[in-house]
Amino acid sequence: MCSESQEVVDLTDDPANRFLRTAAARADFLENGKPGAAGVPDVVAASWERSQSAGVSAHRAVPSYTEDIDASSRLVRSARPVLDQLGADIADMALVIALTDHRARLIQRIDVSSGMGRLLDRVEFAPGFTYAEDTVGTNGVGTAIESGQAISVVGAEHYSEHLQQFACTGAPVVDPITGRLEGILDVSTVAQSWSPLMHTLVKSAANDIARNLLLDRSQAQQALFDTYLRTDARSSRRAVFGFGESVTMANAAAQKLFSPNEQLAIRDHITFMIGRRSHVSDTVVLSSGQHVNVHGTRIVAGGVAAGIVAIAECTEQELPPKRAGKPGFAEEILPNVATATEHTQSIVTDMRSRSRRTTSPDRSPAWKRAREQLADAIGRPQVSPVLLTGEEGTGRFTLAVELFHALHPQARSISIDPSDLAHGIDPEGGTLGDIEPTSFTLIVARNINELDTVGAANLARLLHDAALRTRAIAVVATTTELDLEQPEPFHNVLSQFDTAIGVPPLRLRTEDLPAIAIRLASELAPTRHVRLSRAAERTICTYAWPENIPQLRSALAHALKTRPVGEIQEVDLPRYCHTRDTERRLSPVEIAERDAIIEALRVHHGNRSAAAEHVGMSRSSIYRKIKFYKLTT
Repeated sequence: MCSESQEVVDLTDDPANRFLRTAAARADFLENGKPGAAGVPDVVAASWERSQSAGVSAHRAVPSYTEDIDASSRLVRSARPVLDQLGADIADMALVIALTDHRARLIQRIDVSSGMGRLLDRVEFAPGFTYAEDTVGTNGVGTAIESGQAISVVGAEHYSEHLQQFACTGAPVVDPITGRLEGILDVSTVAQSWSPLMHTLVKSAANDIARNLLLDRSQAQQALFDTYLRTDARSSRRAVFGFGESVTMANAAAQKLFSPNEQLAIRDHITFMIGRRSHVSDTVVLSSGQHVNVHGTRIVAGGVAAGIVAIAECTEQELPPKRAGKPGFAEEILPNVATATEHTQSIVTDMRSRSRRTTSPDRSPAWKRAREQLADAIGRPQVSPVLLTGEEGTGRFTLAVELFHALHPQARSISIDPSDLAHGIDPEGGTLGDIEPTSFTLIVARNINELDTVGAANLARLLHDAALRTRAIAVVATTTELDLEQPEPFHNVLSQFDTAIGVPPLRLRTEDLPAIAIRLASELAPTRHVRLSRAAERTICTYAWPENIPQLRSALAHALKTRPVGEIQEVDLPRYCHTRDTERRLSPVEIAERDAIIEALRVHHGNRSAAAEHVGMSRSSIYRKIKFYKLTT
C-alpha cells in the first residue's frame, strides 16, 4: 500500500514518546507558527491555528458560563435513552459522557466514573459551561463543531495545556430532516486510557441520537396535532392554542378574541410553561390589564414536555398559582420510541475486550492457522486487503481488531458496517478523512455479504482510495458464505482482495471451548471467580453451537443466573445444550484428522478427490469423514 521510502511511522513507538512528539510539535507551533506543527494531524494543526487566532490562552483557557441552556429540548429527549444505555454499558470504565448544544454549551453530563467527574470539574467541563474552540482551544467538542466531523483529541493535541491530561472524542449530532447541527456527543477519559474504539463508539451513538430526532419529531408533532384537533372539536367557541417546536396553531375563536400581539403574549407565556409544570402562574396578564387563564394538555415524550395544547379564557382576576403536585395542565405521556441500537452496544463489548488486552484462546489448529495467516497479512505496513470468511458469531471482527492492536499498539482502528457504506463515504470528510496522516490504521468493513449495490460500489471506492494513500492503511472485510448470484459490483469488490482467510466456527474449536467459556463468563460476571464443573465443560464441548459465540454467551448468562455462586454445573446450562449430535468428545487423534481434512480441502479449493489423495484416504473414506465431522465444503 505504500513503499518503504514513504513509511516514516515507528509502529513500536510507545504512548510516552508519542505524547512527547506531539508536545514538542505544539511548542514549535507556539514559537514558529504553522511550520512547527509538522507531523501532527491536519485537523489538529488547523485547530491550533484557529485557537491561536482567537487569542485562546495556551496555558489555561477559561470557559464561559451561561444559565441559558435548554434541558428540555428535542435533542435532550432524543439523547436520553442513548445516554442511559451507553452509561449502563460502560459502567465499569473510567469515562464521562457529555451532551452539548450546537453552540458547544454542555447540557448534560453523565459521570460513569466519579473520579473522572472530579477531574473534569477542575477544568469546568460541566453543564452551563461553553467548550467552543474560540474559548478553550482544540478539544473534542469545539473542534468537532468547527471541523464538522467526529474527532478525537488526545493528550498534547489539546491547545490549552491544562486539558492535556485528558482525551476526548466528540461526534456531531445532525438532524436528518434539516441537516442542521443540533449538538455534540462527547466521551472523555484520561489520555493514557484512550482507545481507538472510542472514536467508533461515539460516532455510532451520535447516529443513534440523530435517528431518534427523526422518531421524536414525527411522534411529538403527530400527538400535538391530534390533541389540538380533539380539543378544538370539543371547545370550538373557546380560544385553543397548540405550541411545539416549530409549530404554532390557533383556532378561529383565538384569532377573534385576541389581537396578534395578545396571541404572541399568550404563546410566550405558554411556551415558558411547557417545561415548568406548576412552578408558574396559569394566568397571563395582557398589556390591556385583562387576565387570561390557560389550561389544557402537556405532551410529554421521553420524560420531557414536547408541546402543549391550551385553552385560554378571560377571567375577572389573576388566579392563584397551582399548588406543587397539582399542575394546571393534564399530561399525555407518549410511549418511548427512541432507542440505542445493538450496533452501538456491540462496540462497547469490543472496546471492553480491547481494554483488557486479552487475546482469544488459540490451541485449536484451525484457529491458530487463521490467526497466523492474518498476522502475516496485517503485520507489516505494506498491507493488501484481507477477506475474513466464516459463520456469524465466530469472532472475525474481534480477531482482526485484537490482533492488529497487539501487533501495532499505537495504531488506530475504525469499524464500518453495511449501513455506513450504503450512505456513502467521502474520502475527504468521511472515514478516510478521519485518519491521522501519521497513523497506521485498520479499517474493518463488517458483514459485506449484506451490502447492496450502492454499498458494494462505495466499498470498492474505499479500497481504491486506501490504496492511493501515502500512509499505511489495512483494510479487513468480514463476510459469511458468499452468494454467487449477488450483483456484479459485489464481485468487483471481491476482485480487489488478495487474501481470504477462513475463521472456524466453535464446533471446530473443541480444544479452545473451555477457555472461551471461562472468558465469556468472566465478562458477564466480572466480580465473580467463575468455574465450570467437568460435566459442564463436557456438555459445552460436545454441543455444536450453531449460532457460535453469541449463543455460548447466552447459555452462560442463563447458567450464571441459575447458579449465582459456586461452580457451574451441567444442569445449569439451558436444556438445548444437552441435545447433542455425538455422545462423546472427539479424541486428540480425531481432532488432528479432522483438521488435516479441513486443511486439505482448503488447499484444493473444496475438491474432495484431491483432498483425499492429499491426506492419503480413499475418496469414499473422505466423504464418510466429512459427514462424520459435519464439515462444509
